[in-house]
Amino acid sequence: MSAATTVTGAADPAVGTTVHDTVDIDPEETAEWVESLDALIDARGTARGQHIVRSIVQRAGARSAALPPVTTTDYVNTIPADQEPEFPGDEQVERRYRAFMRWNAAVMVHRAQRADIGVGGHISTFAGAATLYEVGFNHFFRGKDHPGGGDQVFFQGHASPGMYARAFLEGRLSEEDLDGFRQEKSKQGHALSSYPHPRLMPEFWEFPTVSMGIGPMNAIYQAQTNRYLHNRGIKDTSDQHVWAFLGDGEMDEPESRGLLQLAANDRLDNLTFVVNCNLQRLDGPVRGNGKIVQELEAFFRGAGWNVIKVIWGREWDELLTRDRDGALVDLMNVTPDGDYQTYKAENGAYIREHFFGRDERTAHLVQDYTDEQIWNLKRGGHDYRKVYAAYRAATEHKGQPTVVLVKTVKGYGLGANFEGRNATHQMKKLTLADLKSFRDLLRIPVSDEQLEADPYRPPYYHPGADAPEIRYLQDRRRALGGAVPQRRAEHAAVELPGDGAYQVARRGSGTQQAATTMSFVRLLRDLMRDKGIGSRIVPIIPDEARTFGMDSFFPSAKIYNPNGQHYTSVDRELLLAYKESPAGQILHAGINEAGSVAAFTSTGTAYATHGEPLIPVYVFYSMFGFQRTGDSFWAAADQMTRGFIIGATAGRTTLTGEGLQHADGHSPILASTNPAVVTYDPAYGYEIGHIVRSGLERMYGGAHPDPSVMYYLTLYNEPILQPAEPDSVDVEGIVRGIHRVSPRSGGGIPSHILASGVSVPWAIEAQRILAEEWGVDADVWSVTSWIELRRDAVAAEEEGFLHPETPARTPYVTAKLAESTGPIVAVSDYTKALPDQIRQFLPNDFASLGADGFGFSDTRAAARRFFKNDVHSIVVRTLELLARRGEVAADAAAQAIARYRLLDVTAGTTGTAGGDS
Repeated sequence: MSAATTVTGAADPAVGTTVHDTVDIDPEETAEWVESLDALIDARGTARGQHIVRSIVQRAGARSAALPPVTTTDYVNTIPADQEPEFPGDEQVERRYRAFMRWNAAVMVHRAQRADIGVGGHISTFAGAATLYEVGFNHFFRGKDHPGGGDQVFFQGHASPGMYARAFLEGRLSEEDLDGFRQEKSKQGHALSSYPHPRLMPEFWEFPTVSMGIGPMNAIYQAQTNRYLHNRGIKDTSDQHVWAFLGDGEMDEPESRGLLQLAANDRLDNLTFVVNCNLQRLDGPVRGNGKIVQELEAFFRGAGWNVIKVIWGREWDELLTRDRDGALVDLMNVTPDGDYQTYKAENGAYIREHFFGRDERTAHLVQDYTDEQIWNLKRGGHDYRKVYAAYRAATEHKGQPTVVLVKTVKGYGLGANFEGRNATHQMKKLTLADLKSFRDLLRIPVSDEQLEADPYRPPYYHPGADAPEIRYLQDRRRALGGAVPQRRAEHAAVELPGDGAYQVARRGSGTQQAATTMSFVRLLRDLMRDKGIGSRIVPIIPDEARTFGMDSFFPSAKIYNPNGQHYTSVDRELLLAYKESPAGQILHAGINEAGSVAAFTSTGTAYATHGEPLIPVYVFYSMFGFQRTGDSFWAAADQMTRGFIIGATAGRTTLTGEGLQHADGHSPILASTNPAVVTYDPAYGYEIGHIVRSGLERMYGGAHPDPSVMYYLTLYNEPILQPAEPDSVDVEGIVRGIHRVSPRSGGGIPSHILASGVSVPWAIEAQRILAEEWGVDADVWSVTSWIELRRDAVAAEEEGFLHPETPARTPYVTAKLAESTGPIVAVSDYTKALPDQIRQFLPNDFASLGADGFGFSDTRAAARRFFKNDVHSIVVRTLELLARRGEVAADAAAQAIARYRLLDVTAGTTGTAGGDS
């Protein structure tokens, strides 16, 4: 191969970032310019070279000879070797105890695969990322006792064994704890959760991250929340940093990339992403034909982030210095990731032939290298100095968030069966030969006899608390403010509102109609004015404030924007002008439900991350809550978020003009699957007041055993006459899930209508028709929470099941209706599955009415007639149940169907107009 031979590579622009797509009309002149730049860099260093190049590029733009925007750079380290800072630690000591951690992490997972346990786990992720974490632990991650308040670190979920292994060396965990990996009930008291789960280990983990994409998203909003707290004067967070460790495969999740612009727009230089680019996802290469590092560089740079690449270890520095004609860099640029992965699964001879051997010039560069030396040309993610330089540059960079793209080998050091293999993510066990090889590489003082005695239980290694490595490790953590990760739930006291704050909810709407959405907004407005708690309330809205009537908050509470408002607002003269401020109280996420839930999570956990409680109130289009962002709510539950989730425009038939996707008939069912969500479907404003008060007292009153919950209220946009709170209101019933709102008169045939939300007024109208036209006397009950009634009843059933020797507790709903004779018709604007949740706990004849099936666009009255959950459907269903009992004429229901034209959707009359979206 001649010196003029070019290396061919894939055409993917993410692979070849230095493609020459123009004709050089004077190569000799070009060579002189390049030679001049080389001489400048040799004499004055890379920093001077960068300055001159930038100056020339700027001048070229002024002379209309500007280059296209550069979104990717060569496939080399961003920080030149001559600009790397001195490594401040003892690299040899740190390398020794990093080896202990890598051994213990792998052994912990291996021991969990014994035949009598077999609980799984991941070995390879931490093995490849150990350096990334250890440089952080030893020099950057600040604990909660640091004067600045400490950092927040989102650890990559599959790397959890490494964090446990470090905690073992620190003395925070014992061998018995390590042997409790993934055995949270059978080893209770000495158990470790599979991944970072704060709810399962509430004093250890802070952030759940293993649901791919949610970690990156939540980290961005955590950094925003830190600034929000600071800008609003609640806490000084100026010296706190957020770190998020991610996988390159994880970056394909829409949530991983879709919110990057917020971090750039807010200039969150308190945020650093570290993307572990081992080039592999779970089943194979991330970009076999391309280059994921280059792709991510372009994406992040285009989104306004500062990008630092750590591709090659120090062993490559000398080769790159001798690469005078750029042949090696060209080769690096065009080699696809699939080949890089293969190289690390082979050997030095293979790399010599198939990488360096592709160009005569690069082959010459390594002609004096042995195959072992070539094999030891490490990737940058396994080099302390390179990673330290990147982290330091990231934390010193101002005005932008930073992403560090670090190239590593998955399964690094675990041997040929693991390193870089497609299957390495799923591999849980090491063979005896693997164990011996891994021990030898790490120089762990464990004998062959110890390994051979029981290959399923290789010993952990700890050199003792007085060993120099452990003293060094502990000294570093003390200097940085204590252990990480660590969660603390102690927080500043919350002064709860008194009766006056809820007065607006009790009054009702008088002669005017008001939807429950408006009732809630009025209550929220008064709570935000409360001197004790008002400043801690954080309204969170996507781009629908005017739909919910929350635009009235804009002028007073203002919309949070750390950059302020530097434009003249088009509605500046209006009373409800759109106003942004660095001290704004409202988090307005735009058309962004995923980001809204991330903001809800970070603010709703401020009591733990910062010791300063915030009370998020996230108001959204009902359909786009648990259906669209259900996984995020599970992560919020795991992180023990506290706050209020408000599903406005609720129900399948209240938003009928919007059509199928906006017609929500199932969100409470979805919410019922999340144990941390307390779900209510209130009908009236005074019910909302008591539910909100109960929620605040539960979360921050200090008396409830389980305060870390999210209260989910469904609210409607349909105006009704809101009654004033009755003098004899059943507050306990409202909070626990059911109370009677319209008692039967005592005469006529008894029956009962259980209704929730917008259907309660329908039930009361049906009560009137049944009495006046059919001689049936019905009780009407407002079921504020079908789900809480069921949870209480299931718990009572479980108690009876496990303690047959004692009298069973009666479920609340059963006791509440114990004296109720006659059939029950249950109705809601949701699927029949919602009221059916309590059917088994009531002895009465029972029928459900609801809105099963897809929504559609029409009038409310027509939709309710179609779904058969309207006023006249309640009447007919009640008559049917009574007819079966022989208490009304056998043909009463048929008569009613004909009288009310129940099969004619145009004959419906239930509901009101108004309250449109």
